[in-house]
Amino acid sequence: MALLFGPADLHQQPVNFWALSLGVPLVGWCVLGFGRALIYIGQQSAADGWDEARENDLIRKTRQGRRSQQLLGVSLYTALREPGDQPTAQLDAFLSGTSSIAARPVREGATPLRHSHLSGDREDPELLVLDVLKQLLGDLARTLEPLPDGAPLAFLLEVESGLPEGVLRRVWREAWSASGIRQSSIPVEGSGLAAVDHWLDQRIDDQALLMVVAVQFALEQPEGTAEVAVGLLLGNRLTQTTLAPIACLHRPEPERKPTDTDLLYAARQALDWVPLGAQSIEQVWRAGIDAQRHAALSMVSAELPLPARPNQGFCSLDDLLGHPGPAAPWLAIAAAAQAIERGAGPQFIFSGGAVADGLWSTVLMPVSPLSK
Repeated sequence: MALLFGPADLHQQPVNFWALSLGVPLVGWCVLGFGRALIYIGQQSAADGWDEARENDLIRKTRQGRRSQQLLGVSLYTALREPGDQPTAQLDAFLSGTSSIAARPVREGATPLRHSHLSGDREDPELLVLDVLKQLLGDLARTLEPLPDGAPLAFLLEVESGLPEGVLRRVWREAWSASGIRQSSIPVEGSGLAAVDHWLDQRIDDQALLMVVAVQFALEQPEGTAEVAVGLLLGNRLTQTTLAPIACLHRPEPERKPTDTDLLYAARQALDWVPLGAQSIEQVWRAGIDAQRHAALSMVSAELPLPARPNQGFCSLDDLLGHPGPAAPWLAIAAAAQAIERGAGPQFIFSGGAVADGLWSTVLMPVSPLSK
């Protein structure tokens, strides 16, 4: 090309000839190489930027996933707690495998059904529910005493009973008035552990405490069920510094589908939210689990592994009390919290409720001395 397009006498000028024939391509290659280097640097910078953004997003989501709530107060009444008994007696009955399920007639002349029921006057269900709610709210009122009157309080009420809705609302108002709770309360939407999951996402900076009251009582079809009453008081770790926490409730994890694989993933994720190894779990609680899921739970417990033998770090509240319905997760959390309050280590909870809602995995951790 130098000979064809250069001057006619170029072949007689070797310096100019080689400068044109080699210098021009060299300069061209240098320009192309520099351009390619700029493109590579730009692509690498963009990739590094995406990697950094992805890492920051992963860190943010992990921190969000590892949020937890303080468990500040617990009140629990089941058929294993007689009037006047201390909570420790009920906990001892749980841990020793004492069953309260027995065949009892629902009404005079009816066929006996196997279930457990709360102690009290069965002739007046309304009065019995009122007494139970008064006891629950009275227990939580003592926990709330150090807080000022203006402290915000949200409450989640889950009640399944044979009482009409209007009667139940009136009983609740009467029990609340008699409890002596001074703080104003606002109801929250949702149900079960999904409400806790939503709270951790949306209200982790909220000054309000969350009170959960769950009661199952006097069902029309009581076969295989349990009458229970549970009260819990939860607070945000970032904003609540007045009350001493009993334990930390870490983010509950649901199974996406009712399959063995999804249940195993949920259990592993619940442990990772702490983070905590399965070998550190001291006690496993089950509540609200239908019989068809027992095989899946046994597989998950063996795979992780988690304690799975009665009286050896494992307690099935369904076997001792019956199915607690919508109170299932709160029942297991309350029992696990009372075990921690007595000095036990990390607790793991499998809980259900309605079959369509699937199972949840939850970890309850003791509070470190510095946090207290």
